[in-house]
Amino acid sequence: MTSANRVTLLRFFLIPFFVGTLIYYKPEKDHLRWLALLIFLAAVFTDALDGYIARTRSQKTPLGVILDPLADKLLLVSAFLLLTTQKTLPEAFRIPPWTSILVISRDLFIVSGSAVIYLMTQRLDVRPSRLGKISTFFQMTTVLIVLSGIPLRLFFCGLTAFFTLLSGLGYLRYGAKLLNSSSPAS
Repeated sequence: MTSANRVTLLRFFLIPFFVGTLIYYKPEKDHLRWLALLIFLAAVFTDALDGYIARTRSQKTPLGVILDPLADKLLLVSAFLLLTTQKTLPEAFRIPPWTSILVISRDLFIVSGSAVIYLMTQRLDVRPSRLGKISTFFQMTTVLIVLSGIPLRLFFCGLTAFFTLLSGLGYLRYGAKLLNSSSPAS
């Protein structure tokens, strides 16, 4: 196993601790929100680090191609779900439902579309688009902004929604192109 994949596995390991801090959060235990912020920041750092290691040390592997986006999806879906539904969090530390619905729906759409493409073509090309990377950046930034209590949360939720929608449409277009190019000529 490469060191890049080990760093990715560390992100998987951080997710339950991040989830636990938010589940057990209460206003009188505000240190848990700060701990969640630090854990999430560490997870974001591992995302940047595993990509850097894979690129600079020629450690791109088929396993890493699957694990890295899966770790991102699990981390972000957990964050958006909890920061929307956790009733003990004050409103200033919550993500509006419309943002989370859009983020999670796009991820479900991508995973479902990938499964359909694989079933129809017997191949899967897991490659994030530029818009997908921008979307992930804004999703991660939004979680950091919300957990830190910076009053720009609604602005960043709007940016996140915009880029999430754009990237979802981009993946739809790419998936349709893949399916059309693999269809037998009639």
